[in-house]
Amino acid sequence: MADTETNTAEETTGQEVSPEAATKNKINAEVLQNIPVTISVEVGRTSLKIRDLMRLTQGSVVELDRLAGEPLDLRVNNTLVAQGEVVLVNERYGVRLTSVIPTADRVKNL
Repeated sequence: MADTETNTAEETTGQEVSPEAATKNKINAEVLQNIPVTISVEVGRTSLKIRDLMRLTQGSVVELDRLAGEPLDLRVNNTLVAQGEVVLVNERYGVRLTSVIPTADRVKNL
């Protein structure tokens, strides 16, 4: 991955920036790639009143807002980035991506 630049003073103030200052604002790609993110898979959602939540016991069923067979949402740091389906990989669950959300649309899904 190529180096990624942060906003320079020129971009934010319209003033020219010396090469030394621009180099100072670069983010090392290796550092960026080592930042941990949280990935979660959302099967569905529901809303409950606290009284109903407190009545849940082992064996209770909570109905979700999705139909069986609908794609699951794959979220990175709570931002929707893809949808997919559940698969088994060596006796563990996984998600096969069926569609990736375009970058421009991700901001709308926060």
